[in-house]
Amino acid sequence: MYREEQLKALLAGRRILIAGYGREGKSAERLIQRLVPEADYTIATRVEKGKWEAENGEWNEDWPFDMVIKSPGIPNFQFSVFSFQLTSLTDLFLQVYGDMTIGVTGTKGKSTTSSLIHHLLPGSILAGNIGIPLFDILDDLHEGSLVVAELSCHQLENIHRAPHISVLLNLFQEHLDHYEDYMGYKMAKMQIGLKQRPGDHFFYCTDNEEQCSLIENLKLKMDGSLHPYTINDVTDQEREVLKTCPLQGNHNKSNALVACRIASLVTRQPIIDFRFSIFNFKGLRHRLEKVGMYQGITWYDDSISTIPEATINAVRALGRVDTLILGGFDRGIDYQPLVDFLQEHPIQNLVFVGAAGRRIKTQFSIFNFQFIVEDDYEKIVPWCAAHTPRGGVVLLSPAAASYDAFKNFEHRGDFFAEQIKRP
Repeated sequence: MYREEQLKALLAGRRILIAGYGREGKSAERLIQRLVPEADYTIATRVEKGKWEAENGEWNEDWPFDMVIKSPGIPNFQFSVFSFQLTSLTDLFLQVYGDMTIGVTGTKGKSTTSSLIHHLLPGSILAGNIGIPLFDILDDLHEGSLVVAELSCHQLENIHRAPHISVLLNLFQEHLDHYEDYMGYKMAKMQIGLKQRPGDHFFYCTDNEEQCSLIENLKLKMDGSLHPYTINDVTDQEREVLKTCPLQGNHNKSNALVACRIASLVTRQPIIDFRFSIFNFKGLRHRLEKVGMYQGITWYDDSISTIPEATINAVRALGRVDTLILGGFDRGIDYQPLVDFLQEHPIQNLVFVGAAGRRIKTQFSIFNFQFIVEDDYEKIVPWCAAHTPRGGVVLLSPAAASYDAFKNFEHRGDFFAEQIKRP
C-alpha cells in the first residue's frame, strides 16, 4: 500500500469511535482492520448530543475515546460537548494523499465537474462523494497517481489539509439543517481553499457576487494560488472547446471551462487539445437527463436540482418548459428567487409536491398558470401528460430534497421515469 506507514501513524495507539456505519463507516472499519488490527475501536450506529448507540443497541454516555472518525451525515454539533480529535475519512485521506488530489466542491455541479475532470485526465482515479469512499481506492494508488475527489460540505468541515488543486463551483443555501446558519455551511465549503498550502491551486467561479465577497474577505488566509474563472470571459480557444460541449446550459459550460483549465494545468497542454474529449463526454443521470418522448411530449429528469438556483438554471437551459414539477422535502431554504423568476418567466403548468411545494405555492402573488398540489407521482405524471400540449416539455426539477418520499434524488428520478414509460 502506497504511504502505508504515514496512514498507520495517524491511527496507531488511538482509542477510536467510528461514528456512523454507512458506506464511509464501513470503509473506516476496513481501514482499521487492515492497517492496525490491534486497535481499540468501537462502532456507533447513531449519535445524539451527549450519547452514542453501540452496535448492540445500547445507549452510552461514556466517551472513552481520543479519536472519532465521523461519517458525513452526522453534524459536528453532536460532538460539541466533548474534547477529542474529530476527524473523518476525507481528513485522514487528505493528510496523506492531498498532494495528489484534485478536489471539487460546490452546492451544485460537483459530480458533473468531477466526472469531466476525470474524463479529461485518463488514468486518474475518481472517488469521494460521487459514491466511492476514498479509502476504497488505496490499492490503486502509487507514485504519480492522480485522484479526482468530489467533496461535500460534510466531508470538508473537519479537514486539516486541502487538495493540491481545489475547485469551488458555487455557494447557495442548502443543508441548513446540518449547520447553525448559512455561514456555517459556507465556511465548511471554504475549507477546500483555507487548508491549502503554498504551491497549491484554488479555482473559483466569480459569477456569484456573494461567493466572490466571501473569498475576498478570506483570501489573506489562503496560501494557494487563486484562479478565478467565469463563462463570460474566455479565450478564443476555450470558446471553440465549449462549442463542442454536449451539456445544456451555461452552468454546465462553466463546469466544462474549469475542468479544461485544470486539465491544461496538470498536463501542460493547450486547452484546444481537449475539444474532442469534451465532445465525447456523456452527461450524468438525473441532471437535465432527457428521459425520452412519450405521448408527443418530451420529458426531462433533473431530480438532482434540490435548490432554487439549480431549477432556474435548468429552465433557462431548456428554453421551453410547459410543465414544471416542484417541491419535496422542505429544509427551510428561501424560495423567493425561484418564485420571482417564475412570475417573470411564466410556465403553463406547475405541480407542487410535498411540504416544500406547498410553501412555494403560497409565495405566488399571481396565478397565471394551471396547477395541481399532489404528492403521488403515479398521479402527477398522468396530470402532466393531460395538460402539456403535444410537442411540449415536462421538466422534473424540484428545487427540493427527496427524503420525504424517496431514499434520494436518484430514487425519485428513477420512479418518475418509470411512470412516464408505463403503458
